[in-house]
Amino acid sequence: MNRKVKIKIVKGSSLPPEILNKRWPYIGGLDEKLAKRVERIIRDVRLRGDSALIELEEKFDGAKLSSGRLRVNQDDIEKAYEKVSDRLISAIEYSKSRVEAFQKEILNHLRFTYEEKGLRIRSCISPIRRVGCYIPGGAAPYPSTLVMTVTPAKVAGVKEVAVASPPRCRGEINHSILVAADICGVNEIYRIGGVQAIAALAYGTQSIRPVEKIVGPGNKYVQTAKILISKDRPIDFPAGPSEIFVIADDSADPRLIALDMISQAEHVDASSILVTTSRRLAERVIDILEEISESVPNKEMVCENLSRNGLVLICNSLEEAIKIANEFAPEHIEIMTEDAWETAERVTSAGLVLVKENTPVAASDYCLGTIHVLPTGGFSHVYSGLSVLDFVKHFCIVEASKSRLVEDWGRVKALAESEGLINHILAVEERFADEA
Repeated sequence: MNRKVKIKIVKGSSLPPEILNKRWPYIGGLDEKLAKRVERIIRDVRLRGDSALIELEEKFDGAKLSSGRLRVNQDDIEKAYEKVSDRLISAIEYSKSRVEAFQKEILNHLRFTYEEKGLRIRSCISPIRRVGCYIPGGAAPYPSTLVMTVTPAKVAGVKEVAVASPPRCRGEINHSILVAADICGVNEIYRIGGVQAIAALAYGTQSIRPVEKIVGPGNKYVQTAKILISKDRPIDFPAGPSEIFVIADDSADPRLIALDMISQAEHVDASSILVTTSRRLAERVIDILEEISESVPNKEMVCENLSRNGLVLICNSLEEAIKIANEFAPEHIEIMTEDAWETAERVTSAGLVLVKENTPVAASDYCLGTIHVLPTGGFSHVYSGLSVLDFVKHFCIVEASKSRLVEDWGRVKALAESEGLINHILAVEERFADEA
């Protein structure tokens, strides 16, 4: 069925309440009906293990499996290489190398030694031992998401990375995902998807050992499952439908903005928003969207998302546009203004900020070195995007000299007395009692 895109255009100093009210921190708790359905599946997997996984995979993915086929074997991976082009293999390897380079740089900045008179503090990190990465694969395969979740884990030094991804009806995971998993050094790959995959990774079954943390995007069922199991296993953050938020002035190219809004609208339930100070630009973007959306690939999805979740807002100043962006707290912000870097530095809440016309979200999704697993739904107010930081624990090693302890003694005593912890005082005082 053909659809004519009808994107909303409004003027004002803030987004409509009906948009903001659906986002953190205004949204309420989990949908009760959905949570109950998800909880039943989690409970079933915890009680029956592999038997539940096999039944649920046939029910939801149409795949007939056995306990022996839940895990992908090396033969499956080798056969996958035969089905994937050298061009795609090269692209996966390049994407991995770009993510790896930037994540190593982050990691290097976490290790340092701070010294002052009589005191040495060393900042240290150690990796989580075993993590699970969920890779969506129902509507479409996402080898890039595998690269973006597994690579930072491996850079962090995680020894065991288990991947779960939904199989097709014949029980096979998409070949590109298997190849990406092999390139990125995944230790275990499982043919399971949805809620049952999250439950299996969190609690284990006869064939799957539980992990210590679960990361990765997914649909509303997967996200609800992650939230429910987070009382027992840490997760990264809620990562729901994709979002693009463009800040632009009259200097921007309206066609590039329209194409970027369309590219994000390819994702299920995605939001595409433009906030601009230029009525001329706003009207031109609308014209282009209406003109080309009928002929683009995936036009049904694109037209539906632009009509339902698309918006163009005209505001009075760049200051207003930045304020609106920070209130919305989007997954991606593209900044197409004359002083783009100055504008970018005033953004306080976003998963990723992309500056100037040659830095589209579509490129950052694959090959710029940044990671595309990002908080959505307003959660960038309180969460950062996935990185090597999600796979390490931070701790310090401290050494104080005796002279430093003597120097700090009075302050230690005053604080310990205020809290009624007298043995704290004695433990320190004993170390230089002979000098008193």
